[in-house]
Amino acid sequence: MKIKLADFLTKYTLYLVLLALIAFFTINSQFFLTTMNLINIIRQVAIIGICAAGMTFVILTGGIDLSTGSIVGLAAGVAAWLMMNTAATPVAATLVALMCGVTAGFVNGFFINKVGLPPLITTLATMTALRGATMLITDGRGIHGITRAYSVIGQGYIGPIPIPAIIMALVFILGYILLEKTKFGRYVYGIGDNEEATRLSGVNVKKVRYAVYAFSGFLSALAGIVFLSRLMSAQPTAGQGYELEVITAVVLGGVSIKGGEGKISLVVIGVIIMGVLANGMIMMNINAFWQWVVRGIVLLLAVSYDKLMLNRRNRLASS
Repeated sequence: MKIKLADFLTKYTLYLVLLALIAFFTINSQFFLTTMNLINIIRQVAIIGICAAGMTFVILTGGIDLSTGSIVGLAAGVAAWLMMNTAATPVAATLVALMCGVTAGFVNGFFINKVGLPPLITTLATMTALRGATMLITDGRGIHGITRAYSVIGQGYIGPIPIPAIIMALVFILGYILLEKTKFGRYVYGIGDNEEATRLSGVNVKKVRYAVYAFSGFLSALAGIVFLSRLMSAQPTAGQGYELEVITAVVLGGVSIKGGEGKISLVVIGVIIMGVLANGMIMMNINAFWQWVVRGIVLLLAVSYDKLMLNRRNRLASS
């Protein structure tokens, strides 16, 4: 009975947490469980969700990407600057911004693969450098005056569904296909589970790691474009602190921080839980400083749960 209960909790804990949060905030705020607010939650989580899809690939290989938030800000800044200071069209500016994200990912991959730096140190350094680059591009001030047509990406709807939510859904579908239906996905899991064995089986581990970090950079830049379109301005602090929320959502979604295990389909639930939590706290007028405390505690609990489940699996395997 204990084993069955443990298996049940392992399988459905995320859903139970989500239902408990919805019930709690519904009781404490009459406006929480309304159609308008639920749509608002979906729109709010889109940016974090897009980044989380890329972070899932990184963490599955046993890595980490702390530069996510800085790439969001850099992409928004680059696109806005090009549109306001050059003859670049919105499409051209967006493509350049996306390439900046890919390039940042390749830089991360280079220092991890070629120089041998740990992912934590590498991406901490690029997080700082890219934030400085964003400050330089924006001159430490917001860039405003972007053409109104650009707002459709971040503010538009297709029927009742916000376009950012549709973009997030497409990104997760792409991530699911890559991880579950392709050799590349098997390589990603293999590197996180046992990198040496994967290398000896003939997989070019460095090439896969380049692709993973480039993909994460691309999706972070895409999130930056959605961010820019939603606010219609590029702020020098755009995306600051996003790495905490993104990592929390991914680990909360069951992706092992050690790599090699997890499903991107459950990361969606982790993203929604973070969105419900943030929205609910705002609805209850909880102090913004306390909201950061709660986010930190959630990350600790998520990593602790991951550790407990890992220990349990090891005990079962050895018994």
